[in-house]
Amino acid sequence: MTPVRSKLFPTVNVRLVQDFRFEAAHLLPKVPAGHKCARLHGHSFRIGVAIAGPVNPETGWLRDFGDVETLWAPLHDALDHRYLNDVPGLENPTSEILAKWIWDRLKPTLPELAQITVFETCDSRCEYEGH
Repeated sequence: MTPVRSKLFPTVNVRLVQDFRFEAAHLLPKVPAGHKCARLHGHSFRIGVAIAGPVNPETGWLRDFGDVETLWAPLHDALDHRYLNDVPGLENPTSEILAKWIWDRLKPTLPELAQITVFETCDSRCEYEGH
């Protein structure tokens, strides 16, 4: 049920971001010969899951952070301490493909999903906002 909006409860739109981490190894099979990423290596990945929408005036929040953590848990299990190339759909596990892979698995149960950010290193990231 959509909350009733009035002058007492104006629509307040927010964007919440929750970060998650996992460790994984991979190689990139489609890079040019001699590229360093063609060799097996690992990353301490950080994933930003952003949701956006109106704050419910009754609860005072968009969505409980605990809900997002619960929805992330199966993905963490599928990715953490894995060889990403062996994960179905990640045979060429670039940050771009990983971001979309995560989006495709979260969006059906997290309709407020607005962006997935994959931090491959402290300095490099990919931001994906859906189709």
